[in-house]
Amino acid sequence: MKIFIAGGTGFVGASLAPLLLSGGHQLIVAGRHPSKNSVSHPLLTFLSADTSQPGSWQKALATVDAVINLAGAGIFRRWTEFYKKTLYDSRVLTTRHIVEGLRESACTTLINASGVGFYGDRGDNILDETEHAGQDFLARLSRDWEFEALNAGSIGIRATVCRFGVILGYEGGALEQMVRPFKLFAGGPIGTGLQWFSWIHISDLTAGILHILNDSTISGPVNFCAPNPVRNKDMAKILGRVLKRPAFLPTPEFALKLVLGEFASVLLASQRVIPSVLLQHGFRFLFPSPDAALRNLIRK
Repeated sequence: MKIFIAGGTGFVGASLAPLLLSGGHQLIVAGRHPSKNSVSHPLLTFLSADTSQPGSWQKALATVDAVINLAGAGIFRRWTEFYKKTLYDSRVLTTRHIVEGLRESACTTLINASGVGFYGDRGDNILDETEHAGQDFLARLSRDWEFEALNAGSIGIRATVCRFGVILGYEGGALEQMVRPFKLFAGGPIGTGLQWFSWIHISDLTAGILHILNDSTISGPVNFCAPNPVRNKDMAKILGRVLKRPAFLPTPEFALKLVLGEFASVLLASQRVIPSVLLQHGFRFLFPSPDAALRNLIRK
């Protein structure tokens, strides 16, 4: 299969590309710059492109069987109004341009990233794929992002939107941020620690994308989270135990908001997300528990 990966040089793409190449797939990886983890392989072509803008890169879409869209500026920083526009455009406009480019393509499948931020702050509610969107900035962004992707259905393309939980991976990403205070013996819960934390091991995320690629019966929203979400305070305890560090110093809510501004609301929001669609379609998680996931990642 020939696959176009937008945003393929980022955190997820660096793990996904080797998995797809090992299966014999031919890849066109689009990004602004090759990452330090970029793979050199005879089946891989790197395409330098700003996918938030229309351009000649869209011509490559006419030649592929499937598209995986991972493009989007990182959310882990303070949000200014300018950066919120960057977050929005890098996701929503890229997806719009991809669907436009697919109108003359024989492509049959679009797998598009999204996030559990779609649901907003929902307390203890158990959230499957049928739940409605929240009302905050990240929820509105996710709703608009998914709308653009699902428009591919109108041109006969199977479209899936993957609502990623917090992705725990080997280098960089959320885990790097989580580990840092523990290494300084200052780890602990965020705010009250009662908010639900929905997460997924990077290996399960990439395997889940491959599962969707191979199962033509899956479309629409799919939660990409381990089946066992935990409260933030419990995740902190597990991480402290794995790192052999204390986990009793909470980060006060007011301090988080002072330092991070609006982005702090993402860390304080509660989303108890269940991957109903993946489980119903026979996907088996390698790392269903946070303890096993963190031990695997910290060891590596």
